[in-house]
Amino acid sequence: MKSLTSPRPAAVPADAPPAAAAAAALDRQRIASLVQRQGVFAVLLAVVLVSSFVFPSFGTLDNARGVTVQASFLSVVALGMTLVIITGGIDLSVGSVFALGGVLAAWASQYGLLPALLLPLAVCGAVGLLNGLLIARAGMAPFIVTLATLLAARGLLLSLTHEGATTYLVPRGSAFAELGQGTLWGFGYPVLIAVALFVLGGVVLQRTSFGQALFAVGGSADAATLMGLPVARTRVLVYVLSGLLAGFAGALNAARLSSGVTIIGVGMELDAIAAVVIGGTLLVGGAGSVSGTLWGVLLLAVIQNLINQIGSLNSSYQSVVSGGFLIVVVVAQRYLARARLTT
Repeated sequence: MKSLTSPRPAAVPADAPPAAAAAAALDRQRIASLVQRQGVFAVLLAVVLVSSFVFPSFGTLDNARGVTVQASFLSVVALGMTLVIITGGIDLSVGSVFALGGVLAAWASQYGLLPALLLPLAVCGAVGLLNGLLIARAGMAPFIVTLATLLAARGLLLSLTHEGATTYLVPRGSAFAELGQGTLWGFGYPVLIAVALFVLGGVVLQRTSFGQALFAVGGSADAATLMGLPVARTRVLVYVLSGLLAGFAGALNAARLSSGVTIIGVGMELDAIAAVVIGGTLLVGGAGSVSGTLWGVLLLAVIQNLINQIGSLNSSYQSVVSGGFLIVVVVAQRYLARARLTT
């Protein structure tokens, strides 16, 4: 009898030996899992290759730098959203927390680099902690809790800026401004920081007990409890991380723009959720990857850049295309998940 690990065709005769049928089922499960996790990378690669031929200016190094800088801030926010969604939760507050972090960082930048980073991290981390405690300890619905903190964070932002009338500026030439505007190897610091965070996130998710606990909690909280995993603590931590990353992204954006812009971040939570889901993370939790999220963010950034390349279309078309991608991906995930369950 052949080994179970040898290549098998997808279709197996009805009278095939049990070992052959099991191997074919395992192959189908692996293919479905691979498409779910890395299918967005193939789409991104195809879009980039085609666009490079259609639009000569798209494939230039300067354009690549612009796309990556544009994507870096959303990617940091989406990284935190990935961890939350893997546990079966959702965080609608990240857009407002992102804007709040930028305003706090711009205000504190007059006192130096450390205050400009620590203040938004402290406040935004506290918002995440509040979300986590209300969801994990009080048993409230994530949608309701994070919707409430979305409004609260935006209200705090407006209060600090006198209803948006005051804009805090980052001192020119300061170390904080350099953090957002400096470059290394031709790419901006925000891009390199985002890549480093994604590498760290991938290691944590795949190589640590905390990362495995996220998948277990998202797969089945009851089963995770029976396994002795700290379900409530795990959920609290992911919301704290989501708040910290959103606030840090806002601080980086303020350093990039040299000011705490008050009108940004509106709808950013939807872009982050779209990028995460397009990247293959299941909304029901229990499956996902940070690499898929990164490809999803880049795909959305490339779409926006292509809309700008066409010129005759406005930026609202990005929402139309993103929504179309999201519908296709959700439908595909449904069938992929069914394929994995039936094998």
